Amino acid sequence: MAAMISPSSSSLPALAVALRRYVDARNAALLAARLLLGVNELDARALLHIAANPGTRPGELRDYLGITSAGVTTLIDRLVERGAVQRDVDRDDRRVSRLTVIADLKGEPWNVLTRFDDAFSAAIERSDQNDAGRFAEALDGFTVAAQQARI
Repeated sequence: MAAMISPSSSSLPALAVALRRYVDARNAALLAARLLLGVNELDARALLHIAANPGTRPGELRDYLGITSAGVTTLIDRLVERGAVQRDVDRDDRRVSRLTVIADLKGEPWNVLTRFDDAFSAAIERSDQNDAGRFAEALDGFTVAAQQARI
């Protein structure tokens, strides 16, 4: 668990507001991208997860998305039919398939899914890395605390 940094009481509301603005802006960017591409939220989340985790198994994707086995099969079929994902047989266990994104997520039109995150990452790279590291540590701590409260 990451060590939590205690911000001053006067900075906490501003930080919470800033994080909410970030979440709202990212959600709006993803909604616009999904509308442009004609994909639903679950398909977009699946596509981004598979891109970040090449070779993902359908069961892993199912668990990540919190859907049924039948639901993940239908979702994968849609992504394969669109030419966005490829399903390959696992070389070590032929009963298992592995998923790989074959759509160029850095090229048009798919890059709209990652444009916001790419721009945000570039802004972080231009920032003071010590500040970014401290913020990341604090954010991890806040996230863990919120997740524990949710249980």
